[in-house]
Amino acid sequence: MDSIINIIHTIFNLGASAILPIVIALLGIFFRMKVSEAIKSGLMVGVGFIGLTLVVKLLSSSLEPAVSHYAKLGSGYTILDVGWPAVGAASWVAPFAALAIPLGLAINLLLVRLKLTKTMNVDIWNYMHFLIPGALAYFLFGSFWLGLGITLVMSVIALFIGDLIAKRWQDYFGLEGTTCTTIIYSGWGIPIAMLVNKIIDFIPGLNKMDISLETANRRLGVLGTPIIIGFLVGILLAALTRQDLTVTINMAMGIAAVMVLMPKVVSVLMDGLSPIGKAAKNFMTKRMGPGSELNIGMDIALGLGDATTITTTVISIPLVILCALILPGIQFFPVGLLMSVCYISVGCTMASKGNLLRSIISTVVFCVITLYLAAYVAPGATKMLNSAGVNISGQGTDVTFSEIWNVVIYWIYSLVH
Repeated sequence: MDSIINIIHTIFNLGASAILPIVIALLGIFFRMKVSEAIKSGLMVGVGFIGLTLVVKLLSSSLEPAVSHYAKLGSGYTILDVGWPAVGAASWVAPFAALAIPLGLAINLLLVRLKLTKTMNVDIWNYMHFLIPGALAYFLFGSFWLGLGITLVMSVIALFIGDLIAKRWQDYFGLEGTTCTTIIYSGWGIPIAMLVNKIIDFIPGLNKMDISLETANRRLGVLGTPIIIGFLVGILLAALTRQDLTVTINMAMGIAAVMVLMPKVVSVLMDGLSPIGKAAKNFMTKRMGPGSELNIGMDIALGLGDATTITTTVISIPLVILCALILPGIQFFPVGLLMSVCYISVGCTMASKGNLLRSIISTVVFCVITLYLAAYVAPGATKMLNSAGVNISGQGTDVTFSEIWNVVIYWIYSLVH
């Protein structure tokens, strides 16, 4: 078992850009594409993800001076935000981790064959989102079968949620033949964003405000284009955090570059995915009858090509930091959470149908909920992390522990202990 887990760790350490070409190429061959075309599609998707990773890093480095400015204002926190990489690594220590992917894929194929789902999840590097609640249950209750069962149930739930959001996902982002199976966002972030939007619908004045980048472009002309908006947002953030001229220009140019480059790298990724989607549709039609369809379950990052999403991210980050500084009862500074805001904003923007104001409000609300719930689960999260060999002094937590299923698992545990 240790050897299998080590092999899995080695594969996953390669990263999505290395795993994706293999998975996509094999999927293309399975759907009867020519081998050369399947390999080309796989490589194109891999290149797209490399570009996506580089642009996300550019966004992080461009915002870093503003984040650092706010971070220096905070003190007195009692819980460490360890970040998702540490939590993801800890989840793979669970003894059933090696079984999760093959069993999850087998169940997925069976459900597709029985026409119980239209989602084929290829987002295998994000199986950690299924493993984390399973691992939490295992380390808290000491049950192998409970941990494995929760992990597999989460992998199935992700498929059904992928079915539910597929049309909205495709209509808003234009990502035909795909859906999102990153369950922390599809199954937790998007429902919260939809609830926030429902609440806004009942607030007079606010419910009439429809602010979109398209509207800004029409009314402001060149000032409303993504590159100008990005540049101006960078200057504003720099001014608010009292940066010098050199840092201000670098921040503004970095954010402007992200606004332009992000849609282009996602376009490259879709150039690789589109042939797979068409092949999957033809395969399903021939074997399961007309009207059958199959959506490829992908990482939430696929939605980062939307300009409103990126604008929401750069505006929300300092607001989330301010919330962590001024709201009562906040027990940790959101260092790890800030790395996830760009992904959180994808679902919030989709739920808000591109309304920039609503997207920002729902993103910040979700992050605030995360700050409180992740702190609540911190004792259980700490036990899991320490049991998995991630030794931390005091208590630790992460955004992933704020998911409702992790909260329920810890709540049940606290009732019986």
